[in-house]
Amino acid sequence: MAGAKGLLTPRQVYARLPSVRRARQEQFVVFCLNSRGLPFRRELVSKGILNATLVHPREVFATAILHNAASIVVVHNHPSGDTEASADDLDITARLVKAGQILGIELADHVIVAEGGYTSLREAGFIS
Repeated sequence: MAGAKGLLTPRQVYARLPSVRRARQEQFVVFCLNSRGLPFRRELVSKGILNATLVHPREVFATAILHNAASIVVVHNHPSGDTEASADDLDITARLVKAGQILGIELADHVIVAEGGYTSLREAGFIS
């Protein structure tokens, strides 16, 4: 179910998380990927309130370290339906990129989902 290069695509992420897309509270999920970019584990890292969730790099990368992931894709929902990245979304993305560089576990993408669609922060140019 991965893309042509093996990497989990934002469209596939969106398709795999119907309950997260419809959730009325923010949820933050991490997909662990192997060295070929294939997902092998999905874990809910945090569940928040209507418009926020507390996320720290240590919790995001704990699963990846424990399961020897080569890279991760993180996903969270916006119950409002607007998938535009907030300043907080961009801040946590930058922190996760830096943490991943230190740990040797790449942040492959951060996807924001809602019932009507998704935004990939890699495709939008916020992750290089």
